[in-house]
Amino acid sequence: MSEQETLKQALRYRNENKLKESNELLVALAKERPADAYINYQCAWSFDCLGEEAQAVPYYEVAIQGKLQKEDLQGAYLGLGSTYRTLGEYEKSRDVFEKAVSFFPENESLKVFYAMTLYNLQAHSEAMELLLKCLTNTTSDHSILMYKRAIEFYSDKLDETWE
Repeated sequence: MSEQETLKQALRYRNENKLKESNELLVALAKERPADAYINYQCAWSFDCLGEEAQAVPYYEVAIQGKLQKEDLQGAYLGLGSTYRTLGEYEKSRDVFEKAVSFFPENESLKVFYAMTLYNLQAHSEAMELLLKCLTNTTSDHSILMYKRAIEFYSDKLDETWE
């Protein structure tokens, strides 16, 4: 089987929930092509799917340093930042998300995962502000949109009181 066929098969296995088989193929591909950013991204993702986050980290790191399409690069940043968070490496997670959000300010999912990291770092106000702004930027719920200006105004003033 060619590399392309092997990669397609690995992704098919993931879609079929054959996660171990997918991971095995991707690890073998990553050994053959250690600098291939896309293969490393898929391999990292496969470890995350298996709940083996610590093993995903080096693959995410290689993927981010390589050449990925925009959508895949965003996914790799989200994966690495989230993986660091689940491993309790909150400062590393914050660093990854800060970089990712600066590169992709329009990506609201990065901001949501970043807010989780901020929560873990006890930066509750900053986390809530980020989440509230994500909510008002993405919702189509009329009852929330009616109060969009107020929600955005208070998003960074949650600890303030007025007399």
